[in-house]
Amino acid sequence: MRTLGCLLLLVFWGSQPQKSCTTPIPERTNHSEEPTVVDPEPNQGNDSERSRSKRSWMWNQFFLLEEYTGTDYQYVGKLHSDQDTKDQPLKYILSGEGAGDIFVINENTGDIQATKRLDREEKSSYELHAQAVNRDTGVPVEPVSSFIIKIHDINDNEPKFTKDFYTASVPEMSEVGTFVVQVTANDADDPTYGNSARVVYSILQGQPYFSVESETGVIKTALSKMDRENREKYQVVIQAKDMGGQLGGLSGTTTVNITLSDVNDNPPRFPQSTYQFRAPESSPVGSTIGRIKANDADEGVNAETEYKIIDGDEHNMFQIITDKETQEGVVIVRKMMDFEKTRMFILKVEAANIYDDPRFHNLGPFNDVATVKIIVEDVDEPPVFSKSAYVLEVKEDAKINTIIGTVTAQDPDAARSTVKYSVDRHTDMDRIFNIDSGNGSIFTSKPLDRESLSWHNITVIATEISNPKESSRVPVFIKVLDVNDNAPEFAMLYEIFVCENAKAEQIIHTVSAIDKDYSYGGLQFSYALANPAAHSTNFTVRDNRDNTASVYTRRNGYSRHEMNTYLLPVVISDYGFPVQSSTGTLTIRVCACDHKGNMQSCNAEALSHPTGLSTGALIAILLCIIILLVTVVLFAALRRQRKKEPLIVSKEDIRDNIVSYNDEGGGEEDTQAFDIGTLRNPEAIEDNKLRRDIVPETLFFPRRTPAARDNTDVRDFINQRLKENDLDPTAPPYDSLATYAYEGNGSVAESLSSLESVTTDGDQDYDYLSDWGPRFKKLADMYSGADSDKDS
Repeated sequence: MRTLGCLLLLVFWGSQPQKSCTTPIPERTNHSEEPTVVDPEPNQGNDSERSRSKRSWMWNQFFLLEEYTGTDYQYVGKLHSDQDTKDQPLKYILSGEGAGDIFVINENTGDIQATKRLDREEKSSYELHAQAVNRDTGVPVEPVSSFIIKIHDINDNEPKFTKDFYTASVPEMSEVGTFVVQVTANDADDPTYGNSARVVYSILQGQPYFSVESETGVIKTALSKMDRENREKYQVVIQAKDMGGQLGGLSGTTTVNITLSDVNDNPPRFPQSTYQFRAPESSPVGSTIGRIKANDADEGVNAETEYKIIDGDEHNMFQIITDKETQEGVVIVRKMMDFEKTRMFILKVEAANIYDDPRFHNLGPFNDVATVKIIVEDVDEPPVFSKSAYVLEVKEDAKINTIIGTVTAQDPDAARSTVKYSVDRHTDMDRIFNIDSGNGSIFTSKPLDRESLSWHNITVIATEISNPKESSRVPVFIKVLDVNDNAPEFAMLYEIFVCENAKAEQIIHTVSAIDKDYSYGGLQFSYALANPAAHSTNFTVRDNRDNTASVYTRRNGYSRHEMNTYLLPVVISDYGFPVQSSTGTLTIRVCACDHKGNMQSCNAEALSHPTGLSTGALIAILLCIIILLVTVVLFAALRRQRKKEPLIVSKEDIRDNIVSYNDEGGGEEDTQAFDIGTLRNPEAIEDNKLRRDIVPETLFFPRRTPAARDNTDVRDFINQRLKENDLDPTAPPYDSLATYAYEGNGSVAESLSSLESVTTDGDQDYDYLSDWGPRFKKLADMYSGADSDKDS
């Protein structure tokens, strides 16, 4: 490899010994090039000082090949100054990019060398600065000069595609040259130097179906009318090679997966021309009878098929819809079938694509027709009533077993089985109606009353005798017709009063009537006084001919002291057939009124006791007082009896009785609760003080003993009281606890405990225990054994 070098010359001006200009050494290249000569610009300032400078060479650019593989340092070039003489040696200094690391300079000779292997793809050029200084003083003798080292490219990078894998699609049946996809490969080498980065594309795999443009990398179809149904996926391998595809160039490959997308180029076709299904005549509306499918080699929307019935369904008995998931035609029942009327249906069904492509109409019709036969199977059907509902009428006075109507049902099957009838008792809990099981006649079994219930809704069941499981129901609405069987009566309980100062022929009230029977409007009732009161001189009733009547007075003035209440019987009749009538009594009270006719008082006692209480109020007060007295007496009697009740009810009752006196002391500070003087002066005790908790059977007066004179001694007093209680015949015969707060010296029998027997000095003889019988044998053995141990 040839190296590049340069020579640095220093030229001195005659009048300025320190100022110089640089004359570069011609640049060495691989080719013989004439050096460029540059004349410095003349000095425009003073013509007398104008001088001609020495011609010099251009030296400001060096070239260095990348990827140097030698063992020595790669020589770059040489720096030299004209002032570098033996008498005045210079020192060369290099700075800038890579100086001292990648590039080094011999400070004595000015030789520049590269110490590392360089890669143009990492950095394509380096800018450095050179300067010559006095070796002894370090004073620069040359100004800083800059130069560039460019890295020459070599073909060391293969083309690389932007993707490892490409995915593309193209419609099937496309013409030749249809664009598929474009691939791109990049080469990292220098595109401006040689052909290292010039990439050419070629196809290695995928012919003859596809081709690629060598300069652009565009992949196109190379075969016409490729059919997706025959082959859907293709794998194409594309190569990119640099050096313009010449021998020795580097290359890279990529894989392109191409899929043929579907177009609607295939019509639907039924695999068979005739389909046959069986369906029972009882198939409900909306149920599925069968499925048919026309096969379409396309996919997606191009395979979506629509089915329709084009012939054989004049009565719209069936419907066919498309299952979007499976693209099947589903035959559905639209109306109930009847085996007795039609036993087979023959339908023509057409299948056609929903979306068609006009480009492929020449391939044939995009529909197909098939025949669908539906055979209706006979089933045992329930009886069918002649009507969906029945409405019957009957008068409420109809006698029992009166026929009010008939229902009819027949077996629709060819066998015509006999039908029996019955009433659903859940709809006739009172069993008011019944039905003839043979002919379906409905009759009454209990009396009817329209005023209680005017409509009866029952259900009749028709059942086949040969197959009781087959039955049907029908509602029957029975209307009860009205009969005039209820007499009219007053519409309400009237409270009528008349003023004492009323005039004759004065209206005091208007009454009306009601009738439970059906009313047709118009005039319905008539009013008249009953025979006993028809000739009454006090009041009368006049019919207003509008279903109301008015009560009139027949004389002037009434006295409530003479008679404060009048009873007026009125006969009310209707206009039905037969005529019904009833007698109602009106109560008329005589009241005191003011001059305007407003009622003030209607009681006779109001005149004699104007400021007192009424009789009713007095009676109420008296009853309250009596109840209070009775309550007090009962309470006192119960308390008295409770006091007399003994603490022990029966001699057999041996339970402990607790007597609560509800007497609690007041503590140490209470000086009134207990008098110690009583203990010190027994004479102060009341004589003949008996027990108050029971009634003694025999009255015994307590024995009175003289009091001890030394009553200052409480102990003697307590002993005396103890003796009195022991000798008192009236002592209580029940368990009682008497606390005297005094302990004696003990009993003359001393202790009965056997625990102290071990302290006695003498030995005791227990042989007598053997004479007491078998119950004390164990005890005798224990003590006799103890004596034996002692003897041993």
